[in-house]
Amino acid sequence: MHSTFNPAGFWVRLGATLIDGFVVLFVTFLLSLIFNFPINDDSWQSGLIEFLYALTLPVLWYGYTVGKKVCGIRIARIDGEKLHIGNMILRIVVAGLLYALTLGVGFIVSVVMVGVREDKRAIHDFVAGTYVTYNPPDRN
Repeated sequence: MHSTFNPAGFWVRLGATLIDGFVVLFVTFLLSLIFNFPINDDSWQSGLIEFLYALTLPVLWYGYTVGKKVCGIRIARIDGEKLHIGNMILRIVVAGLLYALTLGVGFIVSVVMVGVREDKRAIHDFVAGTYVTYNPPDRN
């Protein structure tokens, strides 16, 4: 485990996720006004915006999303290297498929893991080789 490990727990991660939800909703609303597409959970446009936000922003912004930045946490690689798109694909797509295939049981297990494990890592963190930390990035 990387020497800067300082894990973020359940409540702060939940808060960051809620903030990110509002950010995505706001961006989706603005883009729907500009490009005239429906805003709902069934719209592919809304799903695409949410996916691109979660996939690219942490890679471009040292592991932060808007919600994580506000809460003072970020996604980091367990080996201390720079987060890359492959980590995020594993974290979002592969873990998402795992959660879907287990009919949500995997997600519930992940929530419990973040709540009780000392390292606060969920299934998607193990799949992607990541963790969520309070430590700022090493920008070297």
